[in-house]
Amino acid sequence: MNSRIETDSMGEIEVQNNAYWGAQTQRSLYFFKIGGDHFPAEFIHAYALVKSCAAKVNAELGLISQEVASLIERAALDIQEGKMDSQFPLVVWQTGSGTQTNMNLNEVISNRAIELAGGEKGSKKPVHPNDHVNCGQSTNDTFPTTMHVATVLMAHQQLFPAIERLAKTFEKKSQAFENIVKMGRTHLQDATPLTMGQEMSAWVYQLRQAQAGLESALSQVYELAAGGTAVGTGLNAHPDYHRMIAAEISRVTGEAFVSGKNKFALLAGHDALVTFSGALNTLACAFMKIANDVRWLASGPRGGIGEISIAENEPGSSIMPGKVNPTQAEAATMVCCQVMGHHTAVTVAGSQGNFQLNVYMPVMIYNVLRSMRLLTDALDSFNEHCAQSIEPNKTRLEELKNKSLMLVTALAPYIGYDKAAYVAKKAHQDGTTLKEVVLQLNLMSEKEFDQRVRAEDMVHPKKR
Repeated sequence: MNSRIETDSMGEIEVQNNAYWGAQTQRSLYFFKIGGDHFPAEFIHAYALVKSCAAKVNAELGLISQEVASLIERAALDIQEGKMDSQFPLVVWQTGSGTQTNMNLNEVISNRAIELAGGEKGSKKPVHPNDHVNCGQSTNDTFPTTMHVATVLMAHQQLFPAIERLAKTFEKKSQAFENIVKMGRTHLQDATPLTMGQEMSAWVYQLRQAQAGLESALSQVYELAAGGTAVGTGLNAHPDYHRMIAAEISRVTGEAFVSGKNKFALLAGHDALVTFSGALNTLACAFMKIANDVRWLASGPRGGIGEISIAENEPGSSIMPGKVNPTQAEAATMVCCQVMGHHTAVTVAGSQGNFQLNVYMPVMIYNVLRSMRLLTDALDSFNEHCAQSIEPNKTRLEELKNKSLMLVTALAPYIGYDKAAYVAKKAHQDGTTLKEVVLQLNLMSEKEFDQRVRAEDMVHPKKR
């Protein structure tokens, strides 16, 4: 036979024999045929970790046998290691508490544990999905607990290292180009000079400040809802369970998780994730600015700014031969747009808690984890295929710097703002240089001009 009969409180339902899920998962597959968006593997793996820790704690508390706990832990480990990813087919668009996904975990762990014990899948013996795998738990506290665990682990293991890799690349470039003086720009107009190293140092600072903001926001995510069960009271959980499971999750992950101070708030509102999503949004804003700067500075090759060169990775046009585009910058900025959209969804969902539960949890964690995945990948791609290749076009830099009318700013302390403004406008209108106008108006000698208008002396504060 290719199928078996599984049961739940609604009755019997047919499930394929090769599936480890049970009745509730099967019903969800039927009732929620909405899109194709599934929870990221990181979330499922984190959920299995929470279930494993729960089993260990419940055994220590004498609520389930050590034998059952060991079977649950072994089955959960298979999930954590990615060996059973195909057994989690449910889409994000389901009940707002995530009950179907919690039961998907419970059923898969139960049936895999039964298989390990030599039993028959679907029998619920010796490991029951509710009585054993879900002991002392509710979806309402395990789902938000998993949201926090998955967020912390993904941030530390994937996103933060990617931010640092790009920041280090720009830091090296900043140091290498610290003495290359170039024209500055404000309002997309010529401005006073700075060094290319100074310009890139801003990118380093933005990235590291964004990470600092993420780390600060993450401090709230360490609080866990586990032990709050259905509405935050802890009904059907051992009085010590909340403290012990937080300690066990902390031990297993190496992260400083703690039992949340107010379980009612952790179930009904998810402000910590909204805050963290906001920090992801800030990173997207910084990354957008940096990627746009790079593609503008590399624009050309003849009709743009062209102050830097970047890697030419692939043909850029199906009609214009030889055209090459700043594709990494374009991909990065599209990712930033998507992350900004994700934050809007998280913000709206986070505002929708009613009484003792927020029923928008699946969409919240889906968007937070997707934002981290997209940013991690985009930061690494931009770093490897664009940032590391950046080189200055010294000829173009020198040309633009010397043509800049805003070098006149160095004269303002000596001839006054009004005369300096007149010099700049006249030079622009006549198509001449600042020096020519100054000498024509007899405002200072050629020697004085050469001493006072030196771009390399204008990149830092200077006494008159």
